[in-house]
Amino acid sequence: MNETTGFHASTAPADVVRRQYLASVHGDLEALRATLADDVEWTEMAGFPLAGTYRTPDGVISGVMEQLVKEWDGLVVHDDTYVVDGENVVVLARYTGTNRASGKDLNVRVAHHFIVRGGLIVRFEQFVDTAKVLEAMRA
Repeated sequence: MNETTGFHASTAPADVVRRQYLASVHGDLEALRATLADDVEWTEMAGFPLAGTYRTPDGVISGVMEQLVKEWDGLVVHDDTYVVDGENVVVLARYTGTNRASGKDLNVRVAHHFIVRGGLIVRFEQFVDTAKVLEAMRA
């Protein structure tokens, strides 16, 4: 088994989370869906434009991922640092992209907390400076 195959088959929490980010940046919603548990709970922070908790892979894809693609050009989550404690994975990252409506660029630090069980993401919570996101969305 080569390293790439091992990574794609790994159920290690950090590997599952990394696959989710890679799928997202490549727009591969099916690969992203494959990282999510059937009963996933995905929480976007209060004050964030998509604030709320989304359930099921379909709910996350339609309620969050497809909406972000509509609102942002080139949105990327730069997953810089991983802190892993058992099934808990905290990722310190940065969002970059350009808002389609305002034409303004976004460059903001973010923290994500994932819980991974059985090789699937069961919980996600976002922490971000929502004021900076909203400023990038204002015309």
